[in-house]
Amino acid sequence: MTRLMSAATHDLEVHLPDRPGALADLGQALGEAGVSLEGGGVFTHDGRAVAHYLVHDGARALAAVRAAGLGPATVREVVLARLDQEVPGQLGTLARRLGDAGVNVLVQYSDHVGNLVLLVADEDVPACRDVVARWGSGRLTARGRPAAGR
Repeated sequence: MTRLMSAATHDLEVHLPDRPGALADLGQALGEAGVSLEGGGVFTHDGRAVAHYLVHDGARALAAVRAAGLGPATVREVVLARLDQEVPGQLGTLARRLGDAGVNVLVQYSDHVGNLVLLVADEDVPACRDVVARWGSGRLTARGRPAAGR
């Protein structure tokens, strides 16, 4: 199921064909559609390549992937969090809080400005947002920095 929210950032998940040039095809299709990648990567496991990229225009990204004949592909809402990189154990502490709240993190990566990108099941998004808000990183600016007054 593809859920799109207008002003949110989205994770684009694409299952790439197992052949040379598949990543190039994806990058070119997205670039030609004017879709900028804000973080993510491609991961191969058991002979399957899965791309996860952070995009601002999920609908445009999905349309570009489909037009290029790549996929299957989905677009889902993400939750962004901020870790204090100077404090060891931040990922473990936040992940423990998410686990204790019953949130299963499906995919985790970072964006280009240092935010932690969390992809969870649709039904876990509210609980994930609640944990992240209590963590203190619910108010991020577009550039990934804490909002004024924090």
